[in-house]
Amino acid sequence: MSARVFTFDQFAGLHDQAKASPRLRQHLNTHASHEAPFQRLFIAFGLDSYVRPHRHHLVPKDETLVAVQGLLGVLVFDDAGQVVQQFKLGTQSHAGPDVGPVVDMPAGTWHTVLALTPDAVLLEGKAGPFDPQGPREFADWAPQEGTDEVLGLLREWRRLFL
Repeated sequence: MSARVFTFDQFAGLHDQAKASPRLRQHLNTHASHEAPFQRLFIAFGLDSYVRPHRHHLVPKDETLVAVQGLLGVLVFDDAGQVVQQFKLGTQSHAGPDVGPVVDMPAGTWHTVLALTPDAVLLEGKAGPFDPQGPREFADWAPQEGTDEVLGLLREWRRLFL
């Protein structure tokens, strides 16, 4: 195995793929397999990409989110779906007193991520292995992807970051 560099041209290509995707986001795994002990992936987000609030509780895994490009919003919820924390996650070009480049998400925490700029890319890292057939822990209080409520909810969440 040799060292790899990831370029902004690759991220632009990832965004092109995200635009063509029904979910308006695209992953680029950097780990070798689902069995790798450290899972890491780049995720390019379109502005209307909806990540249903979820947590990693049944198979507890902390998660680290690093802004690579653009500006993202991270929301943390209580068990009833109320926002209890919000963070702007961004690169140096978005620096400010309320913007950080890294969010560390403890296992079992309800959360979501949304793009605040059209060029948003993050690097996600968490312990492996990843079981694609494993339990999914989506919030019952949040709409499913593809439903009519999603765009209104994204607008509401985006207003929290103005």
